Amino acid sequence: MMIKRVLLIAIVIYIASYAVFRTMNAEVWANDGQTYVIFPEDVPALYYAYRPLSYLDSALTGMRFHIGPHR
Repeated sequence: MMIKRVLLIAIVIYIASYAVFRTMNAEVWANDGQTYVIFPEDVPALYYAYRPLSYLDSALTGMRFHIGPHR
């Protein structure tokens, strides 16, 4: 029972941290007018940690993702 609570709390924290990251790192790219969540190039762990949620997010909302700034 305790393990289930800890797991549930960990999942809630994971999803909440993704939501904060997504909100703080979203930008509209001028070339196509689409909103992208920009993952920092120098912290690839964030990309890999949030990749499962970004697939779900993209399927549900159409959000797009990019590593590093658009050039």
